[in-house]
Amino acid sequence: MADRMYGRPAVPTKTTISSANWDSRDLSGERHDGVLFVDVDMTEAEGTGAVFTGCTFRGVRFNASGHRDGAFLNCTFVRCGFFDATFAGCKLVGSVFDGCTYDLMKVEGGDWSFTGLPGADLRRASFTDVRMREADLTGARCAGAVLRGVDLSGAALHKADLSHCDLRGSDLSSLDPLTVELRGAVIDPYQAVVLATALGLDVREWGEARGASERRPVLERRH
Repeated sequence: MADRMYGRPAVPTKTTISSANWDSRDLSGERHDGVLFVDVDMTEAEGTGAVFTGCTFRGVRFNASGHRDGAFLNCTFVRCGFFDATFAGCKLVGSVFDGCTYDLMKVEGGDWSFTGLPGADLRRASFTDVRMREADLTGARCAGAVLRGVDLSGAALHKADLSHCDLRGSDLSSLDPLTVELRGAVIDPYQAVVLATALGLDVREWGEARGASERRPVLERRH
């Protein structure tokens, strides 16, 4: 089981819903507090504003489901499937994921701060304009994923694989380039400066602190 950051314990559940068929269910406006969901089928479920607080989901199928402006606060997801699921403007603050699948999952906006996704296989997932402050992405496999405009300030990224990942517009201030895989990652010019600085390089404008007569390339063609 993936641990919560800072050792926060999982919220104990009070009731259980097991093996229920919630396929295509309209979740709009529903509220669930401290519920254990076991092997529930939420395939193609849709909803706006649904709130789940301190719930645990075990073996739940969220495939092709759509969640808008909802919340999964301090929830625990164990061996759940999120194939082609969409979370738009949702809050998942403090939630933890363990052994889940995320193929084609799309996250657009919202707040995923303090989420636990250690070792998660996010290679075919996309996160756009999402707040993920202090999220645990230790060892996460994000090769080829989309993480654009994501606030990763304070996030744990040690040993994460970000190769060929689209990182443009994301906050990489807490990323140590020496402890992650970045080969082929797509970044913007500002991020290039941030990473160069993290590597201890002294980044300057061309010709800075030099006389005009010295502003020439290091290598010159000899005549």
